[in-house]
Amino acid sequence: MQSRTAIFGKLVKDFMGRLRLAVPAGTSLGDTVGQMAGRKASSAIVTGPRGEVVGIVTEQDITRRAAFKSAAAAAVATVMTAPVLTIGADEYLYFAIARMRRAGLRHMPVVDDAGKPVGILNLHDALAVASETLMGQIDALSRDSSIDGLKQVKAAQAELAQQLLDENLPANEIQALLSHINNDIYSRIVDLNLAAMADERMGAPPVAFSVIVMGSGGRGENFLFPDQDNGMILADYPDRRHGEIDAWFIELAERMTRDLDAVGLPKCKGYVMATNPLWRKTLSQWKAQVRLWSHRRNTTMIRLCDIFFDFRCVAGERAMADELRGFVTASIRGNHAFLRQMYEDDADHGVALGWFGRFITEQEKQEFKGQMNLKHTGTLPLVETIRLLALREGIAETATLGRMDALKTKGLLSADEHDYLAGAFGHIARLLLRQQLRDYGAGKPVSNYVAPESLSERERDILVEGFKAIRTVRKHLQSDLTGELFSPSTYSGGA
Repeated sequence: MQSRTAIFGKLVKDFMGRLRLAVPAGTSLGDTVGQMAGRKASSAIVTGPRGEVVGIVTEQDITRRAAFKSAAAAAVATVMTAPVLTIGADEYLYFAIARMRRAGLRHMPVVDDAGKPVGILNLHDALAVASETLMGQIDALSRDSSIDGLKQVKAAQAELAQQLLDENLPANEIQALLSHINNDIYSRIVDLNLAAMADERMGAPPVAFSVIVMGSGGRGENFLFPDQDNGMILADYPDRRHGEIDAWFIELAERMTRDLDAVGLPKCKGYVMATNPLWRKTLSQWKAQVRLWSHRRNTTMIRLCDIFFDFRCVAGERAMADELRGFVTASIRGNHAFLRQMYEDDADHGVALGWFGRFITEQEKQEFKGQMNLKHTGTLPLVETIRLLALREGIAETATLGRMDALKTKGLLSADEHDYLAGAFGHIARLLLRQQLRDYGAGKPVSNYVAPESLSERERDILVEGFKAIRTVRKHLQSDLTGELFSPSTYSGGA
């Protein structure tokens, strides 16, 4: 029996129809209509010079705009609907349904990362996956982009997370969905402020830019209430224009961080935000910063790298973020001294497991005494270890499980060790998410602390085995970083 809320874990690419027809914008109307009839297509995607989607022609366009008005030799671009809303193949299906309903669309082109069409989504087919009882939830997660609307989106997350957890959706999939919703809030707030700045006669962005999120948001591993970890990549510009251009992006950053805080993504206490010039740089400056971090190593720089290395683009030009990702991956790969120092800085981040399989609990913070911080003594040691292994191997993936999969493919994690570590990651994430939802439901401050006595015997046993697996892979990494690095034979034993 399919879960009531299963739609929230489904992607557009799994439900899109095949792309029946795409034609260049200069194709004649007569030729387009002929091809539509020959292929029994109810619509045709119109593409630009780089193959990107620039419009769509539907049967309604043909009957309403073209019949008896346009010559058959006229270009199809003269009657197409443009601009056209598109959806990424890797977007969530519920998000596509909400966009189509709001815009009154029956068809939506599905595009790849380059903006080229790969399929078509039919609203009727998509709605067949979502029961009427879910439409309220879908609408709640896709309110309008006003601050009040986005507050409602943020508020709806906890209820959805609880439902998904109750229906045993894997915790990492719930985290990915929470991250997607949060990152979409980023995108919509940026768009909201770009429009406001234009209305206030501040003009369009003076150069291209990319807004990035770091940390758990960049890995797609958010829990309920992450704070802001964001930055900006700006296209290069002449030094003489710095005062003018940087002032414009300071204004955007201040508005963005203010509005994110207002809707429920609190400002970072460590000031890891685009309002801080350390996290707002041109692409060339970011590359220079990465070079500096990787060659002039100190504790502060290493910790900045820990924050930065998991970034992903959430608004603006993705190409710049992709270029920077490629630069980081190439720069750190093989930098043994840097990787060793990163490990040494993280060396005290051990798991909460002592002698004879006993849990190590908090003793200093009175309100959490006797509990385990499952973020700092569970997921963090694993995330850090897998990140170092991935950086060493030149793996560009940022998600922890994605990195594990890539390491397994390269033979650096055995099948057994991969299973132990992936299982540990999922189990700890589930325990954390469950506790956060309990705290939230009880009106308590949400934290990362879990009491051992709140776990069943089976959950404790699984947690002990997971901690052992994490500790084992960290010991292997420590050995590799002080001798021969990352020998595949090192990773053959599991936990």
